[in-house]
Amino acid sequence: MKKSLFFVFAIVALISCYGCGYSIRSLTYSRDTKIYIKPFENKVDLNIAGEYSDRYTYKLYRHRLETKITDAVINRFLLDGYLKVVSNEAGADLVMNGELTNYEKQPLRYDDQSNIEEYRANLIVNITLRDTKKDVLLWQENGFVGYSEFFTTGGQAKSEDAAIDDAVEDLARRIIERTVEDW
Repeated sequence: MKKSLFFVFAIVALISCYGCGYSIRSLTYSRDTKIYIKPFENKVDLNIAGEYSDRYTYKLYRHRLETKITDAVINRFLLDGYLKVVSNEAGADLVMNGELTNYEKQPLRYDDQSNIEEYRANLIVNITLRDTKKDVLLWQENGFVGYSEFFTTGGQAKSEDAAIDDAVEDLARRIIERTVEDW
């Protein structure tokens, strides 16, 4: 009896030490893989046709928003630490290209007088990741979105600029997850 009980405990201990093998890290790239993030381009179409209204989703142009996105993506890769960020394309194993295609401000909630109380700020980008050593496109995402919701009045109110900063951080987090975890 003691031998069989010891055997069961030994098996349980061995299994618990070994683990299940689950990992959120990429099996595609090694830890010494170098990535270069090209500066994002601003491709927001400024030729907005039609009548303007704050009641519907509409395109907006924000000066240097593409620079904020590029900086946030680079900083998020540095924070994650799984891939090494390099400053030029020549020494990179991977190259990421991105373009900002739209910034939308969507009304979400109205008060009794039909004034907008809450918005969602959407940043929409197209992204590609290319392996420069093998010269292959690893993945491409069009219409990739980062967002933030914000109130215009009340105790939870924040400025549109603060909401955009939150949306940029959300977008950067999602881009790094898409790149490193590759679900």
